[in-house]
Amino acid sequence: MAGMIPQPFIDDLLNRINIVDLISSRVPLKRSGGGYKACCPFHKEKTPSFNVVPDKQFYHCFGCGAHGDAISFLREFENQSFNDAVEELARLAGVEVPKDEAVKQQFDASQRLISALAFAADFYEQQLHQSPLRDHAQQYLRNRGLSSEIIDTYKLGFAPPDKNNLAPHCSSDRLNALVETKIVSNRYDRPFDLFQNRIMFPIRNPRGKTIAFGGRTLGNDKAKYINSPESSVFHKSNEIYGLYEAYQANRHIEKLLVVEGYMDVVALAQFGITYAVATLGTATNQDNLNSLLRHCNHIIFCFDGDQAGLNAAQKAMHNCLPLAQDGVQIQFLLLPEGEDPDTLVRKEGQQQFEKRITEARPLSSFFFDVHCEGLNLDIPEHKGLLKKRAEPEIELIASQTIKAGIKEQLRSLTNSFFNRQKKQPFQKNDARRQPKESGYYKKAPPPVTVKRKPDISVCLALYFYPDKAAAFNTHIQQNSITAQFPSTLNFANYILNHEINTNKALLISIATNSENRNYFYTLFDDIEFIPLAEDALQEAHDTLHKAAQEKRRDALLEKSHSQPLSNEEKEELRALSTWGEKATQ
Repeated sequence: MAGMIPQPFIDDLLNRINIVDLISSRVPLKRSGGGYKACCPFHKEKTPSFNVVPDKQFYHCFGCGAHGDAISFLREFENQSFNDAVEELARLAGVEVPKDEAVKQQFDASQRLISALAFAADFYEQQLHQSPLRDHAQQYLRNRGLSSEIIDTYKLGFAPPDKNNLAPHCSSDRLNALVETKIVSNRYDRPFDLFQNRIMFPIRNPRGKTIAFGGRTLGNDKAKYINSPESSVFHKSNEIYGLYEAYQANRHIEKLLVVEGYMDVVALAQFGITYAVATLGTATNQDNLNSLLRHCNHIIFCFDGDQAGLNAAQKAMHNCLPLAQDGVQIQFLLLPEGEDPDTLVRKEGQQQFEKRITEARPLSSFFFDVHCEGLNLDIPEHKGLLKKRAEPEIELIASQTIKAGIKEQLRSLTNSFFNRQKKQPFQKNDARRQPKESGYYKKAPPPVTVKRKPDISVCLALYFYPDKAAAFNTHIQQNSITAQFPSTLNFANYILNHEINTNKALLISIATNSENRNYFYTLFDDIEFIPLAEDALQEAHDTLHKAAQEKRRDALLEKSHSQPLSNEEKEELRALSTWGEKATQ
């Protein structure tokens, strides 16, 4: 397929790379038996549990579960994209990544804009220290209590009040690139800057590249904050402010605190809370949430203690429900009225603020905080109102475990039964219950079980949820089930190589390339029934889990034929065999 890095090239590249040399250049390794050990770079530990296995070109941590190959190590340790990790390994191996001309042109165009934005970020940072008009900008930052260290960490800058700051320092090509990013306009007699008389917050992607800006006015502008408009390198729904800095401060991110503003992120970092980030939309939507969950499975939303903050929290909660999977922890923290993270952390300090974070409300509890608002559950009519509010929302929840738990809470609060009416089986000799055999009362046919090839089932889930490509790819590689899922690997690599995160973007990518269209039409030819998106995703998870379990079971059985198993392995084999029997029933 055009534009995709061929899987054979990736396999050959991984064979060329010595994973021990790669990891030891970043983490001190010590030989241990036939492999190497170290304290894990992805979580804090005192006893080494991070193992590198040279013959399998693989690493695994028995403490936190991190594992993978050279590509996944670079992605985790260096916070690189899939493409960047492949490029880095290719450079080390002295080979060139194959790209077609269209992909090369797209890459070069993006690099041109990124280079121009890096220049703008350096310019604004320089102006904060050298502009003749810098005093009131510096005074503002001092008044907000920011240290010079934190200003440098977040690369804060200053856009002077002039209407044309950037153009006089640019080549024509660089100026054209800035116009493309829309932070400079060429609609007037001379170039006109979007950002004037503002404190500048560079928005950096997880790899540290500046892709946009936020600007806070130092005057009386109607808009206190403005952001860069969207461009080919900046899509605000997919980007998270402060994520790059969070990775720089925390090698492994265990949780993210999502706050509402740039200054909240910076102030919290100054007080040692270095895992705060901010979304860039007016409300937290599912694109934001998917972006956050790609980095960790524990998200705490922190909202200001006012009506706007409560409204934003309710919106975020609603959007979280379809993403509430087993293993995902989502919490909500509403601050005291009139406070925001910036003001509150300065009043009470890091320890007290982090105590609030640990006591944040779980999604399941906050769900009822929201839906019980204004109700008196001693009144039967209000119990009915709660049911009416809550039941449709509960059906949005992805996890069957969480859904069941919240249904149980609702039953407890309303003293009722969720979907209480159950279909009674017809008694053989009960004439009243026998259905009529004609017209609308004709007995419904039994449900049809639709079976899809496992490989195609996972591809179908990727069609609905392309943001799962990295997770599926990693799962398949790490569990050595690549032979069972060749189409999934091709599809996932296509999505990763094109940095596609949404179903809409995937459809556009397919629609604009005839070769891609032909491939995908063929891919889904044998599917006779398209399930709901969430059902397809659940089926994919079940399919991949089953394949991994069967692979592990077979590996243990094969090992048992040539050497004795340890007690742990015997227990694992018994559990996997029991699970396999249940799964086939």
